[in-house]
Amino acid sequence: MTGSNDSDIVISMRKGSDRRGIDENIRAFRVKCGERGLRITPQRIAVYRILLNSKEHPSTDMVYNQVKKLYPNVSFDTVNRTLQTLSEMGAAFVVEGSGEPKRYDANLKPHQHFKCVKCRRIIDLYDMKLDKISVPAELTEKFVILRKAVYFEGVCDACLEEPDS
Repeated sequence: MTGSNDSDIVISMRKGSDRRGIDENIRAFRVKCGERGLRITPQRIAVYRILLNSKEHPSTDMVYNQVKKLYPNVSFDTVNRTLQTLSEMGAAFVVEGSGEPKRYDANLKPHQHFKCVKCRRIIDLYDMKLDKISVPAELTEKFVILRKAVYFEGVCDACLEEPDS
């Protein structure tokens, strides 16, 4: 974590997960695959491991380029379908609101996102007050809410420090 300010917000520049946490997630992924009748292939494990280790919220292209280094014959479609499966089974989710290629997140802890509109970096934010936002009754009366997310857009500190071109 890079630090926090005077409030309860913690900004996290992803460092990847610890080895034990990744291994636990991989074990849980194997169980979920088995429950769903999905084959546990080295390519699927590699996709999930790369997502868990990611220092960013990678797109399918980003994950594919990493998996291809390990498995040169893997197809883009395999990586794409695996990421979709991870999302469907709750092992990862799509970062909403980016308006560009899907970006994925294997961090299932409650958190929010900030996306820099200049460099496209997505940063995790942890603010307990935002986690406690209640869903309006008008929505819960008409819809089933599966997940709530808070997403901010702006210009990050690194881009603000760059001289204008």
